[in-house]
Amino acid sequence: MKKFLTISSTAVAAAIALAGCSAGTDGGSMPGMDHGGSSAGSTSTSAGDSAMMAGAERNSADTTFAQMMTPHHLQAVDMSNLLLAKQGIDPRVSALATKIKAAQAPEIEKMTGWLAAWKEPTAMSGMSGTSGMTGTMSDEEMKKLDAAQGAEAAKLYLSQMVTHHEGAVEMAKAEVIDGKNADAVALAKSIVSTQESEIKEMQDLLTTL
Repeated sequence: MKKFLTISSTAVAAAIALAGCSAGTDGGSMPGMDHGGSSAGSTSTSAGDSAMMAGAERNSADTTFAQMMTPHHLQAVDMSNLLLAKQGIDPRVSALATKIKAAQAPEIEKMTGWLAAWKEPTAMSGMSGTSGMTGTMSDEEMKKLDAAQGAEAAKLYLSQMVTHHEGAVEMAKAEVIDGKNADAVALAKSIVSTQESEIKEMQDLLTTL
């Protein structure tokens, strides 16, 4: 099924720009995430990380992790943007969407920086957007979220994001087991810890809406 997002160099560039903005304007942070104090600081840190990553040990699992988690995160940011543009959303759900966006945008920047340093393409060969990735939303599901309003939109976002997070956790756990690059494995562990906690938070919220 054709997916809502088609990842391209333009989309990734836009996500990196968003990441810089989020790092400079959003005060919230996720456990284990270094968002930096400003967009310039975030970019500088990312550039330094990329330079170190170029000579770091890695294997094909590390490359696959970055190539797949980047578009996966991009869709989560897109889902959060759709929700945050709506009126009448429970403030707890809006706060969670803001937190997810603030955490994942800098991670997109970090992973695309690694791929550039490794001289690897942003996307896997033959991969189009989030096609075939576990937990991602179809074009129809994204349109449904876009059209929903109020409490219905909040519930739909939470249920979709639970599924989305479960897919990310599965991918991250595979990287923890199979990856070789210390920084990539550390990010994967952080994703597992953070998103498992958010899954529990979203499931609890769903019982109250």
